[in-house]
Amino acid sequence: MTRLAQTAGLNDVQREILSTVRDFVDKEIIPVATGLEHRDEYPTEIVEGLKELGLFGLMIPEEYGGLGESLLTYALCVEEIARGWMSVSGIINTHFIVAYMLKQHGTQEQKDTFLPRMALGEVRGAFSMSEPALGSDVSAITSKGVRDGEEYVLNGQKMWLTNGGTSSLVAVLCRSDEGHPEGTAPHKSMTTFLVEKEPGFGEVRPGLTIPGKIDKMGYKGVDTTELIMDGLRIPANRVLGGTTGRGFYQMMDGVEVGRVNVAARGCGVAQRAFELGVSYAQQRQTFGKPIAQHQAIQFKLAEMATKVEAAHAMMVNAARKKDSGERNDLEAGMAKYLASEYCKEVVEDAFRIHGGYGFSKEYEIERLYREAPMLLIGEGTAEIQKMIIGRRLLEEYRIQG
Repeated sequence: MTRLAQTAGLNDVQREILSTVRDFVDKEIIPVATGLEHRDEYPTEIVEGLKELGLFGLMIPEEYGGLGESLLTYALCVEEIARGWMSVSGIINTHFIVAYMLKQHGTQEQKDTFLPRMALGEVRGAFSMSEPALGSDVSAITSKGVRDGEEYVLNGQKMWLTNGGTSSLVAVLCRSDEGHPEGTAPHKSMTTFLVEKEPGFGEVRPGLTIPGKIDKMGYKGVDTTELIMDGLRIPANRVLGGTTGRGFYQMMDGVEVGRVNVAARGCGVAQRAFELGVSYAQQRQTFGKPIAQHQAIQFKLAEMATKVEAAHAMMVNAARKKDSGERNDLEAGMAKYLASEYCKEVVEDAFRIHGGYGFSKEYEIERLYREAPMLLIGEGTAEIQKMIIGRRLLEEYRIQG
């Protein structure tokens, strides 16, 4: 074994892509990530490099200018990128979810309009479900889209948009009562609207405001924002799929794939934390020998490595299940839950191995320690994952008769 988290059964193209991405991470991301993160600076040069590598179109079909790769290939690339800096993987993730939703649910006109430019990274995506008064309870959405002739008028406030400022296309989930009488289940009266805008902050188009970046504990560099719609008018042909009332299912399909992505991010951050911990343990000496030779530290390294391997295996399984065309909400929920929890634990153990130096901003582990908690809540909290897992298990193991 040369390193942890190896993946069996990859073809030559997949191995070449991953080798290229890993080399890019080692040379272009890791050396600058901590400095950019401390300044909360958007990684423009890194993003341009990823565009040149074709990563913004990795899963977009070849007919639209993408590479047409699998979810597994994408997840393994995300794992490598998160190993360098988790914020960069977040920039790609939201873009990827919007492209996936367009590919799976968009009209032909919507695919032809957006996917070729998304594959090049010229159009960058963000998606928006959450609002200030809700988190996991998507059914409580109050933002609304009302038909007015050949347009829809959107009003409401959205929260926690990754790429909110830098994106030029946002998939926004709103209520739309058109054709859905009073009393219709909330999830059946939601629609995904494709909102085009100028990158930036302030009023980015009439009726649409991106107030500014939210100051966060970690996950810096990437812009996380609010989105305020006040009489925002968009054409009726910008309803995803062309039919209202399907937005909840479209978003959940995107989030299900996004959970594999978050699991991959957890694996990548945990890998980096292990690398930092095992390296420091061989350099730091106490009582006349490297601390790696103390049994207590060896136990800790053993536990960390086992968690990295287990999380990686579950993430790969969830991605392969989705690629096969099968339902994977159980596997994706398990992978996201385990990878995020193990990531937090591995990072904390690496932090403990560093001792007092782990508390210093001069050491990379300090950044990882602030980044890991985001994975505990991104794409659904641990409690939400457990609900999904529990319900699916009861479906699979229902007693007959």
